[in-house]
Amino acid sequence: MMKRVLFFVSLVLLNTITVTSFMSSGHIAHRPTQPASQKQLIRLQASKSNLGASVDSLLSANRATIDALGNDFPDVSEMTRLRFALAFDSQAEAKQALRDSVAFRKGAGRPLVEAAAKAVEQATANGGWDNEPVRAAAPNSASINEFITPKNIVTLSTDKGDLIYVIRASAISDKKLMDKVTVEQMGEFFLYVKEVHSIVADARSLKSGRMCEVIFANDISGVRAPPDPRFSKALTESSKQYEKLYPALAGPTMILNLPMVLQAFIGLFKPLFPKTVQDRLKFKRAPVLAGLNELTPLSRSSDPSQKAFLAEVQTLLYGPLS
Repeated sequence: MMKRVLFFVSLVLLNTITVTSFMSSGHIAHRPTQPASQKQLIRLQASKSNLGASVDSLLSANRATIDALGNDFPDVSEMTRLRFALAFDSQAEAKQALRDSVAFRKGAGRPLVEAAAKAVEQATANGGWDNEPVRAAAPNSASINEFITPKNIVTLSTDKGDLIYVIRASAISDKKLMDKVTVEQMGEFFLYVKEVHSIVADARSLKSGRMCEVIFANDISGVRAPPDPRFSKALTESSKQYEKLYPALAGPTMILNLPMVLQAFIGLFKPLFPKTVQDRLKFKRAPVLAGLNELTPLSRSSDPSQKAFLAEVQTLLYGPLS
């Protein structure tokens, strides 16, 4: 019986890790202060997060690889080249990965890349963040946005500009969702969202001079059944592309509110995740988050729940403020 429970929870966790790539109708306003070739095996570094590191220092430390990538891909931004330099073991691997990424962006991925750029431009036109253009421009949004709402996924920002993506997987009607879209259509949506993540994080990194990443907060509260297999397939395929097309973008990944009876088995769960995730993976209790019936209050800056949760994230990642 316990083996069946462990298998089920492991499946849920593995799928929850990838589902955090969604963009909901939450806000990401800055608070104050075709995929890699199957024939080419590219190994990602199991490196720690660079969240908060000095961009100038990272550029200096990786200058040789960044410049080498620039010689082959002069149209690729320095920030993008930095992320590829950080993510791969060798210059040759970084170059191959970037070559695959450029091919995707100029080929099959071009429509979603262009749609994301235009949507972010519209979202930031008034100096803040209006998420409606981003939601409206998403591939297959007419079908998907019915199921992805602030009730189950919310996008927040830390005071320093890092992105926090909060998801409560149990609140997503994944079977009904997958009855409306195909696995391929769901995958297109995921990639569009990752492109939005990348645009926002890179812009903030350049503006602030500190490396901005995506912090994932996965709330396990209420999970009772494994995900729909079609949804799982879309998530799995998307997750394989995430680190190769958008390397060094993911920051700490938190699995929150795991049932107490399973806390003792964390050591068994962790090896199931990719090595690039393991070092960033944290299993924590988040009472503020667990106390919410839905995530909608987190999307409103006027709601005290948002401030309380942001403080909770700070404590979970770095300890209490002194």
